[in-house]
Amino acid sequence: MAKQKDFWKKRLSECTSLDKPDRISEVLFGFIMVLTMTGTISVTAPGRQEVRDLLWAALGCNLAWGLVDAIMNLMDTLIGRARNITQLKKIRESASRDASREIVRDNISPLISDLMNNDEIDQLSKKIKQLPEPNMKNSLNVKDLLIAGQIFLLVFLSTFPVALPFILFKDVAVAMRVSNGVALLLLFAAGYTLARYSGLRPFITALAYTAIGVFLVGLTMILGG
Repeated sequence: MAKQKDFWKKRLSECTSLDKPDRISEVLFGFIMVLTMTGTISVTAPGRQEVRDLLWAALGCNLAWGLVDAIMNLMDTLIGRARNITQLKKIRESASRDASREIVRDNISPLISDLMNNDEIDQLSKKIKQLPEPNMKNSLNVKDLLIAGQIFLLVFLSTFPVALPFILFKDVAVAMRVSNGVALLLLFAAGYTLARYSGLRPFITALAYTAIGVFLVGLTMILGG
């Protein structure tokens, strides 16, 4: 029993991680939220008090969405693991080789599935049937909570680089230009980092990522976001 518990505890601790694309996506999400607020500043050209009110609104918005995103990540993790356990149980309880083959092929990468013949799939099914009985107990662990906290911080902290110029500069027009410049620079850096990670052409990918970010911000503002 203890061996079974240790096996699944280890598997659960390994199957969730916030990789580089996920982290950058969370930052982009936070940027879009705060840029929709600072974009309003450029349109209305408000005074200092109105600027402060909008900055507080942006801070509160990213605080709320950071919490929402973190909680939804935990829910997605729980649901994903529940489905994985269900599929494992189906393989263990399958009455025929054809049934187990179909379940295994449906749950692995299509590319890998195409490369594996029926004998290899049967060997994989046999190994799965020899695993300890899976269960949903302790499906969420400390690592999952830490990842959710990381998501919250990424969305929340992404407010500050774009909002900080409005605190440092009294002239709203100057602050707006600096804020936009910082946002564009960070979007470019995010795209460049993703390109290096994935093997794409860095400069072109960075420009495309920046353009997509600007488009999404504009679209959000047009739709009243």
